[in-house]
Amino acid sequence: MEQLKHVEILLVEDNPLDAELTMRGLESAKVCNKVIWLNDGDLALDYLLRRGSYADRDGPDPGVILLDLKMPRVDGMEVLTQLKANESTRRIPVVVMTSSHEEQDMVRSYDLGVNSYVVKPVEFDDLTELARHAGFYWLVLNQRPVD
Repeated sequence: MEQLKHVEILLVEDNPLDAELTMRGLESAKVCNKVIWLNDGDLALDYLLRRGSYADRDGPDPGVILLDLKMPRVDGMEVLTQLKANESTRRIPVVVMTSSHEEQDMVRSYDLGVNSYVVKPVEFDDLTELARHAGFYWLVLNQRPVD
């Protein structure tokens, strides 16, 4: 587990309650030391592409991005499009965690290169448990190439 010391999870979620439950689930799984929560896609792109207020951001990219689709300003699809088109961010695993059951959202997400598509459960405890499992899988079990 030594390799997990510097792994971050970037949580891009506009709903504060969903963000809190997700972070609680990740904390209970003890799979990483740091979760960064950004509440809109524009901030997420600035963070990941090191621009705007994050132009001087130091350190590695997150080990996984948990991305909501339905957000104001810049939605999750646009974030996914830009991440997967960028050489420096395209290999970061992205898990869409959304309330959308729409087939077209799922198909488009996979077409854009998402690694996993999960529909958020309605029950609070279930969302916490989902986050715990997602964090464990993507940060502990999943193997990524070293950049």
